[in-house]
Amino acid sequence: MSDEPVDGSGDRDPDALLARAGAQGDPDRDQHFLIDDRVLDRLPGYLPSDADASHVLEVGGGTGALTDRLLAAAGGVTVIERDPDLAAFLREEFADAVAADRLTVIEGDALEVALPDDATASVSNLPYGASSEIAFRLLPLGIPLVLTFQKEFAERMAADPETDEYGRLSVTAGHYADVSVVEPVPQEAFSPPPAVESAVVRAAPRRPDYEVPGDDFFLRFVTAVFTQRRKTTRNAIRNTAHISDLGDPDAVVAAADEALLSARPGALAPAEFAELAALAREVGDPQ
Repeated sequence: MSDEPVDGSGDRDPDALLARAGAQGDPDRDQHFLIDDRVLDRLPGYLPSDADASHVLEVGGGTGALTDRLLAAAGGVTVIERDPDLAAFLREEFADAVAADRLTVIEGDALEVALPDDATASVSNLPYGASSEIAFRLLPLGIPLVLTFQKEFAERMAADPETDEYGRLSVTAGHYADVSVVEPVPQEAFSPPPAVESAVVRAAPRRPDYEVPGDDFFLRFVTAVFTQRRKTTRNAIRNTAHISDLGDPDAVVAAADEALLSARPGALAPAEFAELAALAREVGDPQ
């Protein structure tokens, strides 16, 4: 990635952008604008060193403080912004980049609009309310991600087995990527400040070192079992057949390894979930 600003990008003041946009943020609409120059400057650099930055996707462009930094570091940028006024402001503020075909602004909800199929990476300050759903639209794309989340959510994404934070989110995120928390972000870095602290997550895509019987079935099975994380895995499989759509959970229990069945879900590594899911697909009569 280039470290030099392109077309004057990379040096816009976040507070000045807020003023020009006439935006104040609205916690009720999940609008918290990242305004800390130091954090903004670091975000593009958290992409893996070998990342292809020819087309970076940003979800939630806001007033363009991060967009500005991405234009300085990337070949091209696509921004998704649901607020019509802010989408119009971005097109006006970055008119030169739009005219040069270096910036595309998509007005709409990131959970509904089509994502660009040629994006090579994503760097985004996600709205908290939809962060989980958006993350799981991005992870299957198999591109490097640098995303800002609520700190608790970020820590759960990156958690290891047998920790308090480890759960469904850890297994499902880790199925697509190596996930790490790279920086805490204080409340005062945003305008208006959110009620919680934030953190930046890096997700480097990779293929898991285990095989699963289809992503959809595997993720549904993991989700089901973790709804009863305080039970043994044996009881969790039996009690959640209505979620995992197993017609014969007892057959899975009869065939599975006793060590896995006796453990609680929070103690199982992703590869062990994959082993159980494969067995469930084979003998559990999935519907």
